[in-house]
Amino acid sequence: MHSVALQIHPNDDLIVALADICAGQQVSLGGKNYQVIEPIRAKHKFAGRDFYKGELLTQYGITVGEALCDIPAGTAIKLGNARHSSQAYQANSIEYQWQAPDVTQLQQRSFQGFRRADGQVGTANYWLVVPLVFCQNRNIEMMRNALQDALGYSSEAHYIDYARNLVRAYQSDTTPVPATRHGVGKKVFPNVDGVKFITHSAGCGGTREDALALCKLLAGYIYHPNVAGATILSLGCQNAQISLLQQELSKLDPQHNTPVLWFEQQQYGQERPMLEDAIDQTLQGLAVANLCQREAVPLSHLRIGVECGGSDGFSGLSANPLIGRVADKTVALGGSAILGEFPELCGVEQNILDRCKSDALRGRFSDLMKGYQRHAQAVGASFDMNPSPGNIRDGLITDAMKSAGAALKGGSAPISDVLDYTQVLTQSGLNLLCTPGNDVESTTALAATGANLILFSTGSGTPTGNPIVPVLKISSNSGTAERMHDIIDFDAGAIISGQKSVDTLADQLMELCIETASGDNTCKAQQLGQDDFIPWKRGVSL
Repeated sequence: MHSVALQIHPNDDLIVALADICAGQQVSLGGKNYQVIEPIRAKHKFAGRDFYKGELLTQYGITVGEALCDIPAGTAIKLGNARHSSQAYQANSIEYQWQAPDVTQLQQRSFQGFRRADGQVGTANYWLVVPLVFCQNRNIEMMRNALQDALGYSSEAHYIDYARNLVRAYQSDTTPVPATRHGVGKKVFPNVDGVKFITHSAGCGGTREDALALCKLLAGYIYHPNVAGATILSLGCQNAQISLLQQELSKLDPQHNTPVLWFEQQQYGQERPMLEDAIDQTLQGLAVANLCQREAVPLSHLRIGVECGGSDGFSGLSANPLIGRVADKTVALGGSAILGEFPELCGVEQNILDRCKSDALRGRFSDLMKGYQRHAQAVGASFDMNPSPGNIRDGLITDAMKSAGAALKGGSAPISDVLDYTQVLTQSGLNLLCTPGNDVESTTALAATGANLILFSTGSGTPTGNPIVPVLKISSNSGTAERMHDIIDFDAGAIISGQKSVDTLADQLMELCIETASGDNTCKAQQLGQDDFIPWKRGVSL
């Protein structure tokens, strides 16, 4: 029989409830008996021994908190009796030993990707339409309304019909007729996966550094191998000037392999001629993009970004280590994995430092972490404020507790490079990317850095997607996967129930990655048109 609880590491003095445990119930685990003295909800932890006030709490073999009061064995760990605490760390010059997974059966495999002129390989073929400043958001929406349905990319027909039926029923005082469920229409350009329209609230009114960061971010999107070309709308007077974006794009794409169409409203004077020109030239660009075709490429061209959001107490036991196993396989095949969310590495810094390939990388990671923490403290915040109400409700009481499980999605490979926000991937292997813990800010950055596929773990469920990169959502538990099946792509709950191992599910998830990268599987976020995009605003509004 599968146990109702789990001790993750032999040194742990916190025990995780895999199912609801009643007060007075005795739990047998690893040759020990634990008497539970109050109800423990699934995903939460209880004390495996008596704690005195001020003693440190251990999970995953590391410090994840501190006792705020005496905590008797068998008591639930909660906000009232525990707070964040983490271990001190230092950059030691050591040679990290890694046992790479056996990928013999995958070495001759390939996926059907889009090979670009500079050698990059995309998992999709999109045309991007984006504003340089928030003043152009309406014009972006006008282009979207004009093009999406006409080109066969709209996923909103069902809701349009649904609303029309309700209005007709209201006007005629009758019962509404059920709306017909529509799929995406027939595409005019079959080799173009979509036209992606991005809006944002940046580009002006902030610091010059934020304007530059936006241009670096957008340059990363335009240069991305999943993007065949782009249409850029500008007002003209904003901080994020066309020349600034062109400068950053030239650094990434000096040969100008990606066609870019530029439109500035203050130069046109009138909205209509600008938008008509933009629509006309975008259609011409799409005709050229449609000439691109998928071809077989080695799995070494996979660049997998790893992310988590809506995490729960099971995320670190199932979905995150599962993603980490796939990340390790990808690295062993010569590909890349990208781990961000620096606030969710708080408490596991020593493990990260020990895995860095050089002293320079160790120093860079340490500097970025400390700089981020100082910036947070300057505005009255701290990494220990990272857990959300949903995290806490589902058993992640402290940031170190959350981080210890979150870091597992990066696998165990050596760290090849440490990148700051908006820097583009240049090294294969595992890369660290300084991003916030915010799901969308982080996935936005992962795509700009060069991820061509994102694996996203969730416990409570989130619909997060990205405009240009497929985002596969992996549920930590079967309940969420069943209840929210329209947004979940893969169920890792069998690990919690003991029905399947991490290795077995890693093989299955790797197959899903190959299918998705080849265009044979459309992830749920893409089906829903979930194109989330939020730039990280580091500065203040002026």
